[in-house]
Amino acid sequence: MRNEANSALWSSFKQGNWDAYASLYNNYYGPLNNYGYKFTRNSKLIEDAIHDLFVRLWITRSNLGDPASVKNYLYKSLRNTLIRKIKTEEKYTGIDTEDYPSGFEVSYNSQADLAIEEKEFSGKVKNIINSLPPRQKEIIYLRFYEGLSYDEIADIMGIGINSAYKLLYKALENLQQTLGPSALLCLLTGFTHF
Repeated sequence: MRNEANSALWSSFKQGNWDAYASLYNNYYGPLNNYGYKFTRNSKLIEDAIHDLFVRLWITRSNLGDPASVKNYLYKSLRNTLIRKIKTEEKYTGIDTEDYPSGFEVSYNSQADLAIEEKEFSGKVKNIINSLPPRQKEIIYLRFYEGLSYDEIADIMGIGINSAYKLLYKALENLQQTLGPSALLCLLTGFTHF
């Protein structure tokens, strides 16, 4: 959805237009669910976080600002909500947690018509990407799958732009060490299947 259309929908939603609110929910539920799935496989927890986010949006709509990017705002809000919910869940289950949830997972989906070699490569890539630290997996997902700019990534992840550059560089360096430079180039040029 284009930024101008999102901005108009957002403004209408803030004025109490239920149809605009429903459109935001319908347009973003799938992408938000997919993004949440990168943090946890608990689909109930993701669904609850998305619903909590949209309920909070409706209740506080009159106090909300006008974000430069609605998509970016929703991703960042879901990320914060999910991290909070994951930490709360881990406290109740007795699992020791770090500052960041360890469940961020990236999937590399192969198409049915790919050759066997390509399927093997994509499986290898998925395993290698999933062996990266969570924040490196997340930045790869946001940059190459979602196509977000460094400014948007920095905003969503709550880091500075320079930190976003460094984090992506570190992730790509780790991938290059494992895959080799030519395989990494093939991977980056074919990231539409990521």
